[in-house]
Parts: sequence; C-alpha cells; structure tokens
Amino acid sequence: MDSDISTTWEFHESADEAGWNPEALEQARRYYNSINSTAALVIYEGKILFEWGDVTKSTNAHSIRKSFLSALIGIEIENGTFSLDNTLEDFEIDDHPPLNALERQAQLFHLLTSTSGVYLAAGEESWGMRRARPNRGAHLPGDFYYYNNWDFNVLGSIYNNQTERDLFEDFQSKIAEPLGMEQFQLSHTHYKFENRRSQHPSYLFRMSARDFARFGQLYLQEGEWEGEQIVPKQWIKDSTTDHVEVPSNNLFDYGYLWWVTTEAPFSDLRMYSSVGRYGQSIDIIPELDLVFVNRVDSNRMTFGITRSSVNQLQRLQLLQLILDAKRSE
Repeated sequence: MDSDISTTWEFHESADEAGWNPEALEQARRYYNSINSTAALVIYEGKILFEWGDVTKSTNAHSIRKSFLSALIGIEIENGTFSLDNTLEDFEIDDHPPLNALERQAQLFHLLTSTSGVYLAAGEESWGMRRARPNRGAHLPGDFYYYNNWDFNVLGSIYNNQTERDLFEDFQSKIAEPLGMEQFQLSHTHYKFENRRSQHPSYLFRMSARDFARFGQLYLQEGEWEGEQIVPKQWIKDSTTDHVEVPSNNLFDYGYLWWVTTEAPFSDLRMYSSVGRYGQSIDIIPELDLVFVNRVDSNRMTFGITRSSVNQLQRLQLLQLILDAKRSE
C-alpha cells in the first residue's frame, strides 16, 4: 500500500493469494500513473486489495454528495418523515423567481431522478449544466431527464426543513460514526450559498478515498454494517435501480442519485456508481464483491492551472484493467 497511516481496514495478505494476478494489477497501476487520478483503491471481499496514491486526504467529493444524501433520505422515508409522492407544494418550496403552479407539483421522486421540470439557476452549476438547461416550462415533471443541480440542492433544503435537523450532522451520526469513517469531520462539510442564483445552498463534502470506500461497502452489504441496518435494504435496491433513461449516456441510466449500468460488460456485473466532477467515483460491483474508488484532488494547487481531470472513459478503462487481473475461479 502507498499510505502508512493506520486504519481499521483489513488488508489481503497478497493479491496472489486473494485470487488476483499481481502482474496484471501492475499493468493497471501503470495506467493509473498515466492519468490524473490522485488516489485509487479496491475493497475485495471486505478487505483492501490495494491502495494507490493518497487515500487518506479529504478532498472535494463533488457530486458524490448526492449519493450521501440519498442514503439519508432513504432512512427518513422508512421513518415516514416524507414520501416519494410528496410535492414541492407539500414541502412549501419556493425560489426566486417564484415557482409556478405546475412546477410546484413536482414530486420528491422527480427530484431524486432529476426529472422535476423546474429549470432555474442553481448553485454549483457547471458551465455545461447551464448551457444544457432547458427553457423554463419546456417539460412537465417526470417527462424529461436533465442533470439538474436545482433538484439536488432542493433535496437538501427539504431534508433539513422536514427533519428539523442538519444533514451534515445526521450524516455524521447515522452513517460516518457507525461505519467508523476515519478521516470524516464536520469541519470538512459546508453549505455554499449563491443567493444570486438560488436560495437553496449546495451541501458540500470533503472526504478521503478510504471513507468513500466505507460508504461503498455499506451499499455492497445492502445497507448493513456489523449487524446493524444503517440504510434500509429496500432503499438500497430501489435507489440503485434505473428509473429514468439518460439519452446522453450510453453506459448508465439514473436511479435515486445513483448511476446504474445498462451496457455490458459492467451491467453483467450489476455495477452501479456514484460519480462526481473531474473523476470522483465509487463503483460498486456486487457480482465480484468489490468496491472501486477513484479520486482526483481538485483542491491541489496545480489543478486550476492544468484542469487535470479523469473522464469517464479513462476511469472505466482503469477499472476494466483491474477487473482483468481477477483470476477465474
């Protein structure tokens, strides 16, 4: 392993003994070194198979944040705090400019699947998102998928308003602490207010690759951790099932703030993913009992100069090289 910081994670004694080809993994590592990833690791059968790069540095999680919130929402749906058919009107959600009567009928289900039909400016929108945003009123709620930060940020507002708690504090107490996340701190979270765009802030996390892996392992274990059901098993299944087609993506469709593979070879492995800007990912592969984490540190000083991201093709090429190293039983 690259990192010498102690961890409660167990490690495989060797890749060879775990059923992997060390030479093929070394080939994957050479490819990793050729792209702009700053950390990568694999959890196989509950133990660390390998770690590359700085797996303990907490960096911007970008859109992985949305899958964190999905887990919290699943807990509250089981608790009866709200339901998938509750509307923006039910939640008394508004913005500037104000929502119209049709937009207020968008349901929690539509927000989770990014199909609300509410096309307003939002915090943390990239230039590409702004450019792709449909004209207001172009689609009815549920009719059209558009990767919409307005939907995602409003989910955070709904969570805080309806629970009368704070989503970051809940993530700490309900997920990070039970899972034994080792680098997570509340000081690594913050709300980003961009009031000229929207009254609904973005909820931002910084997190390490190792703590990403714990969250991925929680999902791989269907929401259970050391005998405790942390996230409802049915919610894990529902949120990682594809609910809407994503025409612009030929590999993934969308669940409840999760990406679900629809094309071989990854769909044959039932892979689903949490994906963030610049190359962040938690890829969960139930058929192999495996979690893959890729990180790109967008906080590092040189990042703004080089814009050195890892695209989906590169990330999946790295993952495929790793999977090719698995010896057949």
